[in-house]
Amino acid sequence: MNPLAARVARLRARIQRACEACGRDPGEVELLPVSKRQPASLVREAMDLGFSRFGENYVQEGVLKAQDLPGAAMVLIGPLQRNKARPALAAFQELMTVDRPELALRLRHLAAELDLVRPVWLQVDLWGEATKVGGAAGEALDAVLAALEGDPRLPVRGLMAIPPPEDPEAFRAMARLREELRQRTGLALRLSMGMSGDLEEAIRAGTDQVRIGTAFFGTRQAPLVSE
Repeated sequence: MNPLAARVARLRARIQRACEACGRDPGEVELLPVSKRQPASLVREAMDLGFSRFGENYVQEGVLKAQDLPGAAMVLIGPLQRNKARPALAAFQELMTVDRPELALRLRHLAAELDLVRPVWLQVDLWGEATKVGGAAGEALDAVLAALEGDPRLPVRGLMAIPPPEDPEAFRAMARLREELRQRTGLALRLSMGMSGDLEEAIRAGTDQVRIGTAFFGTRQAPLVSE
């Protein structure tokens, strides 16, 4: 077994154990590999193992990988600036970091102009860390949803968050917020939270997706492009 396959096997075992511990079906939890600062050759290895969706933090790097790997679906999980919205919409199959009304309006305008459909997720920050990682406070989500206005070109798929590590209550707070929004909006929202060090806590709280970088691909390289 090569090193990548071995890491994937260990991750799948962790996910299975975490699901069994809380009575969940492992098939309910998507493993999204984060390929930030990883070469296209390693992403191809992951594709050979059956993976087709990859999280990228940087627009320019994701654009280049989308060109090199036409069979891969790139998912933007890093902050998105309005001036990079056009290349992001063109290259990424899904945008997980919509966190403010002005960005939502810009994406709507461009999606109509480019005539494409891109599922989006709302990035949430309940812990006052938006200056570091982006995200809308819970009370600001209504404004983002209002700006999206149910646009069929930008269907809302779920909530994405980066809870503070080693804080089980943070994961539970996200689960409660997701349920509240489900009840209030009627949207079938998924939840994306949990990374290499805290995926078990995220699964216990009900996440539908974990985003895994170094535990999947190994040590990251130096920046592949400058943003």
